[in-house]
Formats: sequence, C-alpha cells, structure tokens
Amino acid sequence: MKILANDGISKDAVAALEAAGFKISTAKVPQEQLIDHINKENISALLVRSATTARKEMIDACPGLKLIGRGGVGMDNIDVDYARGKGLHVINTPGASSQSVAELVIGTMFSLSRDLFHSHRTMPVSGEKDFETLKKKYGKGQELRGKTLGIVGFGRIGQSLASYALGCGMKVVAIDLYTNPIDIKVPIVGHGDVKVTITPKKELAEVIGELDYISLHVPKQPNGAAVIGEAEFSKLKKGVILVNAARGGVIDENALLKALESGQVRAVGLDVFENEPTPKKELLTNEKIATTPHIGAATDEAQDRIGLELAEQIIKLLK
Repeated sequence: MKILANDGISKDAVAALEAAGFKISTAKVPQEQLIDHINKENISALLVRSATTARKEMIDACPGLKLIGRGGVGMDNIDVDYARGKGLHVINTPGASSQSVAELVIGTMFSLSRDLFHSHRTMPVSGEKDFETLKKKYGKGQELRGKTLGIVGFGRIGQSLASYALGCGMKVVAIDLYTNPIDIKVPIVGHGDVKVTITPKKELAEVIGELDYISLHVPKQPNGAAVIGEAEFSKLKKGVILVNAARGGVIDENALLKALESGQVRAVGLDVFENEPTPKKELLTNEKIATTPHIGAATDEAQDRIGLELAEQIIKLLK
C-alpha cells in the first residue's frame, strides 16, 4: 500500500510505516499534478501539512484514496466532512505540535516587548555609527511578568502557552467556546508540577480592554470574518501586543496596519498570513511587526511527534 507524504514527514515515521509494510514517497508533487500522480501511482493515503490542499474535486477524482492525514492541528485545507462522507479516513495530530507553537509565541512576546526583532535587523546595518541613537530607540521595553495575557482559543496549544505564561508570572485569561474549568500544569524541574485552574470566558468582548497581550489559537471563522477586526481594535487596551500563530485571516490585516499606525497596538508577531505564501509587503516591512514564515510547528521534536502519531494512526486504520 502506497503513501504520499506530499509536504514531508520525519525519518522515524518513514521507518515505522515501512516496517509495517507500507511504501512511502516524500516527493513534492505540485498541487495541479496531484490528482494524476495519486491515480497513476495507486496512492492509498495522502499526507499533507499546510501547503497541500485536499478538496472535493480531488477526492472525487481519486477513487483509490483511502486516507488523508494532516500533520498538525487545523484541517481547513481539507474538505473533511466531504471526505468522511465518501468513506475516507481523515486524521490529524492535534497535540503533537502544541509545545513548539507555544514556545514560538512566548519567544515572540519577549522579542516584541524589548524590540529585539527590529534591533537584530538594524544593529548589523547601522549599529557602529548610530549606537547611541539605537540605544534610545530600543530602550523603552516592558516586562512580561505581571502583565495580562488573553489566549483566544484554549485548546491544546492555548493550554501549553498558558503553562509558559504562568511560569513567567503573567496573569492568563482564556477565551473559548467551552467554559469548563481547566487545570494547567506548570512544570518546575526538580519540584514537580504546579497546578493552576483556569475557567475560560466565552466572549472576547468581556475582557478585551483588560489585556496587555493577546495570542490567537483559533481556526478561520466559517463566515470568513476576522476574530479581531476594526471594531475589536477600537476596544483594545492602548499599547497591546498581539501574536497570531493560528491562521491567516484571524486578524484583519488592513485594520491591523491602521491600529499600528495610530498606536492602539504597540507591536505584532505574525507567523501566518492571509495570502500565504505571498504575504503583503506592508506587513513584512513594518518595523512594528515581527514576521516568521509559518514555522510554529517547525521543530525537530514536533515533526518527530507528528510523524510518529500519523504513522500509528495509519497502521491502525489501514493494516
């Protein structure tokens, strides 16, 4: 049985699948050639990350396909219900990348708070001649400890971020559709875990004006609307710092640029964009925006966990 890991998969996962009798290809097939390739090569399982899509047209055109797997959390690049309605298995790895995404977010929050991302760009260019000027420019940082972080979407990633933020001494406010109390464990090496219970709020509007930092961990909205748009920006605490490592479109990018210009928002970290893989130049060049190319889950550890979790599910479902 053949598997195409079109966006790559870890070596350990390849080894596990091959040991179970599967044949694995990690060739990157262009989207427009994918249907022909799947049919010609008799592919039974297609594994994707965020680059490859699996829509109705492909599902209908590939009758030999038995499984579609997403290495990661969000499955908005797959027509999940349609595929399952056609009898295909559709799987993902919701917990495997949580820690890596959370570490990217907390690292970005530190960077934004001290203007490190922009200083790292500028110092090699003009640090020798403009040292004192840059010292003043970047000498207006703030500490995370004691600040309030709003986490919009309190699933596995949001809970992992909460653990890091609590460890930094931040107050955490969770916003989620599910409002049951959740125990967050803050591991302290050599001393075990400290447990903190958080009860999420249902609506961002309840707390939006109290938050010093906001991190988004929700999928695209079914109606295409941004979670934070022009109306929400007007209600934010002045000088708030935002991070989006969820999906492009969760923040209205045009409204964001206006909020940065007005000073309503102090700084932003973007790992995802509306027009990936061609984000707006205005976002990439804005000195108040720290950008990364959708690398939230891109650590060796996360990719190993993702691959092995996919392999375990495939072996269970298809053998």
